[in-house]
Amino acid sequence: MTNKNEPIEKKITSLMAKMTLEEKIGQLTQYGGGLDKNGEEDIRKGKVGSLLSLAGSGAQIRDRVNQLQHIAVEESRQHIPLIIGHDVIHGCRTTFPIPLGIAASFDPQCAESASRIAATEARASGIHWTFAPMIDIARDARWGRMAEGCGEDPYLNSVMGAAMVKGFQGKDLAGQDAVAACAKHFTAYGAAEAGRDYDTADISKSTLYNVYLYPYIAAVEAGMQTVMPSFNEIGGIPMSCHKELLTGWLKKKMGFDGYAVSDANAVYELVNHGVAATRSDAARLALSAGMDMDMGSNCFRDTLAELVKSGDIKMSQINEAVRRVLRVKFRLGLFDHPYTDPTLLAKVERTPQSIAEARRIAQKSLVLLKNQDGLLPLAKDTKFIAVIGDLAGDAGSMLGTWAALGRSSDAVSILDGVKKAVSVDTVVTYTQGCSLPGRYFDAPRNATADNTDGIAKAVEAAQKADVAIVVLGEHAGMNGEASSRSEIELPGLQQQLVEAVCAVGKPVVVVLVNGRALAIPWIAEHVPAVLDSWHAGDEAGSAVADVLFGDYNPAGRLPVTFPKSTGFCPMYYNRKNAGRPVGSHPVFSVGYMDTEYAPVYPYGYGLSYTSFEYGKLSVDPKTADLSADIHVAVDVKNTGSRAGEEVVQLYLQDVVSLPTRPVKELKRFERIMLQPGQTKRVKFTLSSRDIAYFDDYGDAVIQPGLFKVWVGGDSVSGLQGEFTLANGAGNAKTETEDGKHNTGYVGGVEK
Repeated sequence: MTNKNEPIEKKITSLMAKMTLEEKIGQLTQYGGGLDKNGEEDIRKGKVGSLLSLAGSGAQIRDRVNQLQHIAVEESRQHIPLIIGHDVIHGCRTTFPIPLGIAASFDPQCAESASRIAATEARASGIHWTFAPMIDIARDARWGRMAEGCGEDPYLNSVMGAAMVKGFQGKDLAGQDAVAACAKHFTAYGAAEAGRDYDTADISKSTLYNVYLYPYIAAVEAGMQTVMPSFNEIGGIPMSCHKELLTGWLKKKMGFDGYAVSDANAVYELVNHGVAATRSDAARLALSAGMDMDMGSNCFRDTLAELVKSGDIKMSQINEAVRRVLRVKFRLGLFDHPYTDPTLLAKVERTPQSIAEARRIAQKSLVLLKNQDGLLPLAKDTKFIAVIGDLAGDAGSMLGTWAALGRSSDAVSILDGVKKAVSVDTVVTYTQGCSLPGRYFDAPRNATADNTDGIAKAVEAAQKADVAIVVLGEHAGMNGEASSRSEIELPGLQQQLVEAVCAVGKPVVVVLVNGRALAIPWIAEHVPAVLDSWHAGDEAGSAVADVLFGDYNPAGRLPVTFPKSTGFCPMYYNRKNAGRPVGSHPVFSVGYMDTEYAPVYPYGYGLSYTSFEYGKLSVDPKTADLSADIHVAVDVKNTGSRAGEEVVQLYLQDVVSLPTRPVKELKRFERIMLQPGQTKRVKFTLSSRDIAYFDDYGDAVIQPGLFKVWVGGDSVSGLQGEFTLANGAGNAKTETEDGKHNTGYVGGVEK
């Protein structure tokens, strides 16, 4: 065993000097969770470094891990512990809102808290490593994995992703309440053509550096220990063998010193991409590019030894990858504490405090999209309430995609939440209305439901009610990996259902349950109250009821743009102006001939049960050197009659730039609480790093000239100010004699 007081790098060097090539390759090999006796023997021989996705409850996983860890630590030659991975994405046993929902809170403390609780439960369950956070930028709502990330904006992804890394890894990575984080998917996975999961991504270098790579800077600085390259290719090179980005940018330029693990079977899939002819070719390309661990394909296990003997792979390349894997294992404290304390899980799993926090974070994630004539909040003593919709009684779907060890039996359905919230004299009726379809190759989820008859029953229920709560959207299986949709309108007969219920003439509230932006223009126009709840986790029903009946004043904001139809995809607020900007001409401008080019609900949008007013915007200084800080301040006043939170958002535009920059870029936000009549002066500071843009070489630069700022409650409103950056005090010259822009290189952006 190693000396506990010896520095980690020396421990690694000492250990590796005693390892055979086969044992080193074993550290680069991850097996799936269904391990048989042959797999146990491979652990004993040092051929396995990691396992993923063991099945069972937390206690069952813990006991199996301890059993397998005993083989690795006590019966193998080098006594190297296993590292156990699992998809702990938005909770372990206690399930929180999906990451897209947490992003809607615009509160990084929520992201960190949910991840902290998830890490504590996971580590007590024998899990050392999670494949989260996903910091893919998702601009196309057809993509099923939009649910798993933080939406369309690079800055919000950066802030929330860094908070998740800190939450998962804690203050002491070796503690028994921490797991190693894995930022994914590196990179541009969310740019897949037409939103089709796994498809190619064809993007410019400017977009690559300024959009898709941007969140990884924050993740590295937050201390992420592992990274997962994406399935897609960029510019003809699959990410599993993209040396320029994986080794050149991430490991060398950014200084990332953890390890890279492939996505499931992705090393072998280099053959399918057409860049490798054999499994051996695939292993050679992946390892040479900087892939350190092979998840599931066994290409490393089966071919690396021969590649070393043939000289196609250098021993130094093997050693570099092994060092990275061992470094994380040492940092996790696995060599000192390889086993999981069997008494720990009962103390930390699904505690009353965790459940309360799940409810609090779910509340913060809810976005009020419409509230015509103050229909909400509803009175708890309303006499008759009709709850309608397949999803209303579906507790399991509240968990959303990648629910880890979550259980539907723990989840509160929206129907149950409503029933618990109202007075004892209120009559709550429920009707399914219509069933939701499954995947195209499956039978419907509820093949026995008569949709036509169900809609008629829903109409009858609405006729008898004082108010109808119609729950619409997607069940959990419609989101996540391999769940891209060709249409983002309401699936099944839900549109007909809501139209029929509204035709009754009674007040209607729509509650959306969804893992992506949905196209709901009819609902936005005709339904008086709309609340987006996402898939809000264990306490979804409780949180929704808290908002519907006024116990909580909603303040969530949209982390994605809601387009009018699928035909608008991809649609995102931080687009480029183009030569003929939107609305610049009645005909010859960006848009469509058959409808106005505008979202149903813009990025950053959300309502409250109170109102807010912005005033006294100041930008200081008005003219500054390229390296100066810019201070922006604004007064925000609660002009309503109840306390509420506002998400104050600051957007920036570089008016003249080469390369072109977006019409707006989110650069700061703050969620504040104000009492009725209270005014708070909110202050932001923009550093040169915030103002900079990356060139095609990945270098951060600032170009002198005019910049505009907006501060308000969403991406389309707010007060406007401006400032000018110059090469010297008072010098606003923006071009050199040869016509090229003067630029300032920004220190501190690169590691």
